Amino acid sequence: MWGKSAAVTAVAVLGLTGCNTDPMWEPEQSVDAPTVRIDRPGGVDVPDIQIAGAREVDLVESVLEYRALYHRSLTALRDYYRDHGYESKRVWAVNELKDVGRIKPYRYILSGEIPSDRLAPRDSIAEADALLERGRALMTEGGHELPILYRKNKMRQALATFRELIETYPSSDKIDDAAYFCGEIHKEYFSGDDLIAVRWFERAFTWNPETTHPARFRAAAVYDLRLHDRDRALELYRQVLDHETFNKSNVSFAVRRIEQLTSELEPTEVREPVKSAAFDGDDE
Repeated sequence: MWGKSAAVTAVAVLGLTGCNTDPMWEPEQSVDAPTVRIDRPGGVDVPDIQIAGAREVDLVESVLEYRALYHRSLTALRDYYRDHGYESKRVWAVNELKDVGRIKPYRYILSGEIPSDRLAPRDSIAEADALLERGRALMTEGGHELPILYRKNKMRQALATFRELIETYPSSDKIDDAAYFCGEIHKEYFSGDDLIAVRWFERAFTWNPETTHPARFRAAAVYDLRLHDRDRALELYRQVLDHETFNKSNVSFAVRRIEQLTSELEPTEVREPVKSAAFDGDDE
């Protein structure tokens, strides 16, 4: 005679025979599940990655973006199988998600997760305004523009505060300000972060083309004098003449460098221009 548990199992098997959906009782394991190559999956057109001319920041951002999309897509697929009764395929997705969770997702560039260039500063948000003021206060405490008082830990706190503003309040009308100061911190206080700095400056004027900060000029100077990317520097120096006429000394420097770079007559020594006050308003 069968025991009660054996009878229940037999009924479950017979009841599911002939169904189009996968059996609901299948244990969570990946035995006999079909697999594909992760780098070259059959039937999918995967574009080649262009290395020539790419910058480290571009490649790292691509990795971060596609990692997140992979995880989100796999999670959505798991939920689809759950909602439609395909239990064995749900199990495969669950197991793959577990395997993904075992991967160490290295950052490669500290603070490399720069937000999308599609953000737009629209809303006046008191909490965001307070974070901006807090971040600027921390920069001052960290010795901003006073090297003798420099405190690296305070600058890191300021950077984290500006990032918190952008990540928590992405529609705030202060995100371009926060991006500009992130660029300043990376440019001035963290050696080797020039690529990160220019990306933050670019976010500032991309998010707000009418930003009151000299973000284009800062980026142009870094591309020119540190990264030696003449084409991008020229492009941004020319934008300074169109958009950042509020700072006359910057405009004068930009005009001079445009002439020098386009004539291919490099001066014997070019120094970075001296910065004025934090907001770099019009200087007479």
